[in-house]
Amino acid sequence: MDGCKPSSATSGFFQASPTIPPQYSRPGSSSTSDHDTSDDTVLSRILSIYLPNTIPSEISKPLHDFSRLVLHPSTLAHTVDCDTDVPTLHPLTTFGEENKTSPLRTSEGWRALKQIQTRAGVVGYGYPHLAIHQSFNRRVHQFATLHLWHGSCAVTTCPMAMTDGAAVLLRRHLNDLDGDQPGRAEVFVESYKRLVSLDPAYAWTSGQWMTERSGGSDVRGTETVARRMTAKEIESDVVSGRDRDAHGLPLGPWLVDGFKWFSSATDADMAVLLAQTSRGLSAFYAPLRRCVGGSSPLGTEAGSSESSRHDFTSEMNGVRLQRLKSKLGTKGLPTAELELKGMRAFLIGTEGQGVKEISAVLNITRLYTASAGAGYLARGLAVSRAYTHVRRVRGGQLLCDNAQHLAWMADESVKYRAHTHLVFLGVALLGASEQGHEAVVASTRAGVLIPRNKETVDTLLRILTPVMKAQVTLNSVSGLRACMESLGGVGYCENNDDGGVLNIARLFRDSVVGTIWEGTTSVMAEDVVRVLKNPKVKVSVLDRVFGAWMRAVLAAVDPTFSKECETVNNRYDALQNLVDKLDADQLHRRGREVLDHIEAIACACLLMYDASVDRDIAAMAVARRWIVTNALPLDKVQQDSSGDWTKEVDLDRRIYLGPDAVSLMTVQAKL
Repeated sequence: MDGCKPSSATSGFFQASPTIPPQYSRPGSSSTSDHDTSDDTVLSRILSIYLPNTIPSEISKPLHDFSRLVLHPSTLAHTVDCDTDVPTLHPLTTFGEENKTSPLRTSEGWRALKQIQTRAGVVGYGYPHLAIHQSFNRRVHQFATLHLWHGSCAVTTCPMAMTDGAAVLLRRHLNDLDGDQPGRAEVFVESYKRLVSLDPAYAWTSGQWMTERSGGSDVRGTETVARRMTAKEIESDVVSGRDRDAHGLPLGPWLVDGFKWFSSATDADMAVLLAQTSRGLSAFYAPLRRCVGGSSPLGTEAGSSESSRHDFTSEMNGVRLQRLKSKLGTKGLPTAELELKGMRAFLIGTEGQGVKEISAVLNITRLYTASAGAGYLARGLAVSRAYTHVRRVRGGQLLCDNAQHLAWMADESVKYRAHTHLVFLGVALLGASEQGHEAVVASTRAGVLIPRNKETVDTLLRILTPVMKAQVTLNSVSGLRACMESLGGVGYCENNDDGGVLNIARLFRDSVVGTIWEGTTSVMAEDVVRVLKNPKVKVSVLDRVFGAWMRAVLAAVDPTFSKECETVNNRYDALQNLVDKLDADQLHRRGREVLDHIEAIACACLLMYDASVDRDIAAMAVARRWIVTNALPLDKVQQDSSGDWTKEVDLDRRIYLGPDAVSLMTVQAKL
C-alpha cells in the first residue's frame, strides 16, 4: 500500500468522455469510400440503393449538415429542456374562470425542436417543394432526414407523424367541392399548404384524436358524436363574430361532442378525429382555435406567414383539456384527456366512411413509429460504439477489443441493420405508390425491390406496414436495453449534464410507446391476418404479392448466397403452409408467428440484396448471421460451424464498430 494515493472528488481516475460522430457524411467529404464516411453505415448503404447512383447535392448536403445540427450543443440543450421541463395544464384563470385562451404550457425546448424539424423538412420533404423532388423518391429523402433526427427530437416527431398523415388525407380531398359545407374547399387547400410547409411561421401541425376509454385501438367503440348545426346556430355565430378559426378561415357546419381519452399533439393547430353520426362513424377536420367577438387577422392574406400569428383574440374551439397524462417516457409531449363540447368541424369525405378515411392517417403514423424505433436504436448504438473506444476493462484493455462484448453488440447491430432496411423498404414503397414506379427507380438499384404495378406496391405495403411497426419497435426496446447495459452503470443514469447525447435511458423510455401507440403488436398481427385471410379475395394474397416479391429478390442476389436462399425459401414454405391450412380464427391465434415469419423473410431478402451490390465483407456477414439466427430449427443444424474464431471476432468488430475499426492488439502487434 506504500505509495498508493487515494482518489478524491477531484483526483484519481476519470472516465474519458465518448465522442459521438455525425451519423451521415456527404459522399466525397473525406478520402474514404461513400459508405465509410458515415458512422451509421447502413443508412448510407440504403440511400445508395433507393436514390440515384450519384446522389444530388440537393439531398446529400442537407443530410450532411443536419446530421451535425442534431448533435450541436444548442439542439441538445432543447432536447434536455423538452424532457425535463414537462408540459403543465392551467385550466382556470386567476379568478377561477375557465381558461379558454392558453390552458396548456409547453417548454421552450419543445417549441424550438418543432421549429427545427419543420425547417429541416421532416414532413415537407415528402412533398414536391423542390424541382428535383420530381426525379427521385421524395419519401426516402424525407425519412432519411427523420432517421437522423430521432435521437435528438424528444418525440416532437409524434405531431409530425400526424401532420403528415393529415396532409395525405387532405390531399385526397383537395378537389372536393363545398357541397353543403360552405368554405370547406378553401379550408382544405389552405390547411394542406400549411401542413407541408417548411416555414415554421406559417406551418401547422395536426392532432389525431381517435382513442377513447371504451375502445382503445378499436375505434368501433367511439362515443364521440357529431351533428349538423341548425341554421339558427350558424347565424348566431355569424352575428357574434365567432364563425371563423384563429387564422380567419371558415368554421365547419358540424358540432362535435364527446371525450377523447388519449390525444397527443394537444398543442396542434388542427385535428383529424372520428365521431358517430346518424350514418355511422365519420371523419372530421377541426381547427383547435377560433376567433372571438369578430376579431380576425385583418390586413393579412391566407397563405402568408403573417396570417399565422395570433395577434388577435382567439380561444379553444370547443376543446377543454381535462388532465395531462403522466407517462413512462415522451415527457415533453403533451398528451391529454379532452372533453369536446360544441367543437365546430368539417366532415371529411362521405358520412359513415370514417374508418376508411382515417386509414390514410394510420398507415403514415405507423410508418413513422417504425422509423422512430430504428432511429432511437441508431443513436443508442452510436453511443455504445463511442463508449467502447474510451472505456478500459480487464487490466486496461479497451472495451472495443473485448471479444465477448463485440460478439454481443454485433448481434444487436445485425438486428438494427435488418430493421432499418425493412423500414426504408416501406418508405420506398410509399414513395412509389405516390409518385409512380419509373419516377422512383430511375438511375437507382431499387428496381428489383419495388414492383411495377401500383396495386401490387400498395398491397405489399399494406402487408409490411404492420409487420415493421410491430417488429421494429419491439427490437428497439430490447436493443436500447442492451445499449444501456453496454455502458454499465453509466447507461442506467439520466445523463443530461453533458448535453444529453449520452442519455440512452431517455431513448429507452421513449421507445416503449412505439410498441403500443397506433396499435399494440397483437393489433398489428390481427391486421396482417385480416389482409392474408380477406374473404373477398379468392387468390392467395400472400403468394401473389409477398411470395412473388421474395422470389424476384432472391433471383437477383449473389450466387454465393445459394444456401441462404434455400433457408429463406424453407421459412417461406412454413409461412405459406400456415396461412393456407389454418382458417382465420386459427391463424389469428398464431398471428405473432406470422409477423415473425414475414419479418425474417423480408429482412433476409433485403440484407442479401444489399450485400450483393458490392460484396462488402461486413454486409455479407450481416446477411448470413441474420439468416442463421432466423432459420428454422432444421436449417440451423445444417449450418457450417467450423472456421477460425478470430475471423468471427474481426467480423464482430466490423459489424458493430464499422469498417474502419482496427483491433488495438493488431496495432500493437504491428508496432
